[in-house]
Amino acid sequence: MRSTTAARILVVDDEGDVAEVVARYLERDGHEVECAGDGEEALRRARTRRPDLVVLDLTLPDMDGLLVCRRLRELGPIPVIMLAALGEEMDRLVGAETGADDYLAKPFSPRELALRVRSALRESRSAPVVTGELSDGDLVLSADTREARLGGQELQLTAKEFDLLAHMMTHPRQAFSRAALLDRVWGWSFGDSATVTVHVRRLREKIEADPATPSRIITVWGVGYRYQPSS
Repeated sequence: MRSTTAARILVVDDEGDVAEVVARYLERDGHEVECAGDGEEALRRARTRRPDLVVLDLTLPDMDGLLVCRRLRELGPIPVIMLAALGEEMDRLVGAETGADDYLAKPFSPRELALRVRSALRESRSAPVVTGELSDGDLVLSADTREARLGGQELQLTAKEFDLLAHMMTHPRQAFSRAALLDRVWGWSFGDSATVTVHVRRLREKIEADPATPSRIITVWGVGYRYQPSS
């Protein structure tokens, strides 16, 4: 019988040796792991048996990992950890609207990936960071349905984007460092602060009238970010 903390994980990477190493580390944590070598196989496996989490390479032989990620999102809120090579591929990932909950640069430490997987699973299974409803002018978040609306229109937020926004909205005008946000939203005592930067940028693109001059998520120079209510 699987541990109650174990999960079904789909590893998508056309490099067989990488997938094998990742699978071995995740199986040590008690997870049930399937591997797919391309996007079509990954989507076929996910539709047949929905995974609890997907580790997804950005560069696949048949389709872009970003497209695979978007199609996985159509199946439901499946946590996705994206892998990308250092350099141009990582630059493209950071600059894109990926929909991924986290990303890791190749080459990476399998142990660090295993820790990221644990964190993502813990977050996806935990209770929402807020209860009831949060509102700020025309921006409304519902913890019960995990929905966000702006001006009556539903926002397409990833699970981590929702949690980050909810956390900041419940602590208005309070400045948080990137390290503090990693700890409180991601549950990491260490990690790459660029993860927070990317999620903030993506949130601004979705909730700010002008992302270049944000009025809600404000940069506090030398510290991090704070949420500024509209009234």
